[in-house]
Amino acid sequence: MSFDPHFAPNPIGASSAGRACRPVDLLAFPGFQLLDIAGPMQVFASANRLREDDGLPAAYRLRIVARQTQVAAWAGLTLQAEPLPDASEACDTLVIAGGRAVHQAIEDAELVAWVTARATAVRRVAAVCTGAFLAGAAGLLDGRRAVTHWDSCALLAERFPAARVESDPIFIEDGKLWTSAGVTAGIDLALALVERDLGRAMALAVARELVVFLKRPGGQSQYSAALALQHGASRFESLHGWMRENLADDLSVPALAARAGMSERSFQRRYREATGLPPARAVERLRVEQARTLLADTAQPLKQIAACCGFGCEETMRRSFARHLATTPQSYRERFSGRR
Repeated sequence: MSFDPHFAPNPIGASSAGRACRPVDLLAFPGFQLLDIAGPMQVFASANRLREDDGLPAAYRLRIVARQTQVAAWAGLTLQAEPLPDASEACDTLVIAGGRAVHQAIEDAELVAWVTARATAVRRVAAVCTGAFLAGAAGLLDGRRAVTHWDSCALLAERFPAARVESDPIFIEDGKLWTSAGVTAGIDLALALVERDLGRAMALAVARELVVFLKRPGGQSQYSAALALQHGASRFESLHGWMRENLADDLSVPALAARAGMSERSFQRRYREATGLPPARAVERLRVEQARTLLADTAQPLKQIAACCGFGCEETMRRSFARHLATTPQSYRERFSGRR
């Protein structure tokens, strides 16, 4: 099942000036990720409060919906929910939570059928984190660009081959479907929805109140471990360990092939089969990973970090950061340094 990205919103979803109150359903299920509900809900609630401070009516009418009237999050907190409404009931936005139990949730045929039907009645669907799996089970990812938590992107692509899964964006809008990366990225997604509905000034005011970025720099690769390339690559585990200890040395294909006891041609083929990456890209990821640690945890000058991580010069390190993290080494240090 797919849905029309040009679906015409009903009047309650009008995006101009935000005169009408937009109903928003936040879908939970047993074992959902708490922040997938609480994060977006707080963004919408803060927008309401800021508007009310200006003498304007609330922009959003929020409710948590679930198959159960009391639904427990994976973290242990139980929320009061309203029963699933009739799928055709007027609504502006459906927010689908994720969580470890999403794979059990997609086995609930009635829930999946409700999401499928609900998607045709709302202006837009927003799947937070692994909520993308529930959206996929409902047929909403077919032919669409989508993202989920970095650690689940490969599985999402495997489960829903008709989707165009991307691993780095914080969130993606494709027609009326919005998807986000892991957990806190639901806040980024909700801020983008507020910006679309109420304008940049309101979204920025909400971001300031919540002390978060309106648009955070870089993608989710800056939060995931670059060493994820080792998944399924146990054959090269010892080689990776040696590479991490010798990043400033010659890590060219000939040097790595000799270290692995293979011909260059065989090494390149087998390494790519095992890791999904060419050796040069893996080396670059490991160097970026080490540079990130040094930028965050030490006061070493950028030139010294570039040298000890094997980049050779600052400019090479800067290009690698732009390629992998969509930011600069200096910006990364300013944002993530734990030093005061």
